Amino acid sequence: MASSNPGGDKYRSYLGEDDIKNVEWRFGSPPNYDLVNKLFEQGRTKVWAPGSLEEMVQNLVKTWEMEMFHKVNPVDYKTVDPKKYQFSLNGRKALSRKDVIAKYGGGYNSLLQTSLPEEFRCYNPSEETFDSSLFSFTTTFPRGFALEILQVYSGPPKIVYKFRHWGFMEGPFKGHAPTGEMVEFFGMAIFELDEHSKVVKVEFFYDRGELLGGLVKGADYDSSSCPLFKNTA
Repeated sequence: MASSNPGGDKYRSYLGEDDIKNVEWRFGSPPNYDLVNKLFEQGRTKVWAPGSLEEMVQNLVKTWEMEMFHKVNPVDYKTVDPKKYQFSLNGRKALSRKDVIAKYGGGYNSLLQTSLPEEFRCYNPSEETFDSSLFSFTTTFPRGFALEILQVYSGPPKIVYKFRHWGFMEGPFKGHAPTGEMVEFFGMAIFELDEHSKVVKVEFFYDRGELLGGLVKGADYDSSSCPLFKNTA
């Protein structure tokens, strides 16, 4: 599993000075997690002991997310074997990394798959790109969207855990005004590792409505008049 990385991020591996060299970063440089780390420390309900299984799993999940969102070239992945990797949401058929990108563009879209009819989708992953989805959620959660591991039920090679995701809706979302309220949801996940401790299969189980329901509570919003949109477009 991913291990701690002195000199890099406190909660993610492979962001040290030597690790970030010669990596093809999606936005031209490695991500900075200072804001979301602060949110995490202020709002977490668990503080895991250094070196504990829970702490290691939390590091692995955060590092996996960082690599999936920010590393363009799969040869730069440290936590994942991109040739074996499969992803599944809520029991759906597992998809390879290439299939995820081809079908959903990656990013939040694969995590927000839905079988709802088109007219009932307040967020439609089939109409979003990687960049548009990232823009929507980083605008909505300017301080980030924090993750904590609540419980680990089994360790590697098949890790089963319960998680909590939360953030504060301080920006608009899909035509809805910000509420300033905390939005959170809970779920379960399974990470399967191979003999080299590389992630080869990821399964998530959660209700996406718990997230999106909190994002459409605000009044209808005209994004064209929003200075935040103008400054971040």
